[in-house]
Amino acid sequence: MRINIRNATKEDMSMVRDLIVELAVFEKEPDAVEVSIDDLQKAGFGATPKFSCFVAEVAGEIVGMALVYFRFSTWKGPTLHLEDLVVKASMRGKGVGEALYAKVLQFGHDKGVKRVQWEVLGWNEGAIKFYERSGAKVLRDWHVVHMDETGMKNYIDNL
Repeated sequence: MRINIRNATKEDMSMVRDLIVELAVFEKEPDAVEVSIDDLQKAGFGATPKFSCFVAEVAGEIVGMALVYFRFSTWKGPTLHLEDLVVKASMRGKGVGEALYAKVLQFGHDKGVKRVQWEVLGWNEGAIKFYERSGAKVLRDWHVVHMDETGMKNYIDNL
């Protein structure tokens, strides 16, 4: 099986969104995806792209994607954040995820970042073991913190 990893195009965003929804279902958050195809197209392919995206193709079909963007660490300097890496359920275990992972790390290295970072759910032991085998350090004592639009508005309104 030949896996082709390439830069995503604006036209790929429909399939990318489908993969995002598939990930949300896998992560037990089936109704969490709010981003639209149009949102992805505007954010990724406008005058100032907010992210880069890579897709994995097998026999001309998109079967996986990785979406990344740049951040800045006050401790390290420029970093790359891997927002999502998704492989269709039917293609898992066939090297697609690893090919995308390698592309993300090569992209970060080529761009001169000091670190690539991402989150992984604590119950996703298969992914955690893969990341640790690859040399990544899983920071088990850190917690991810999110505040949604409603929370931000409520906080600001109560200042």
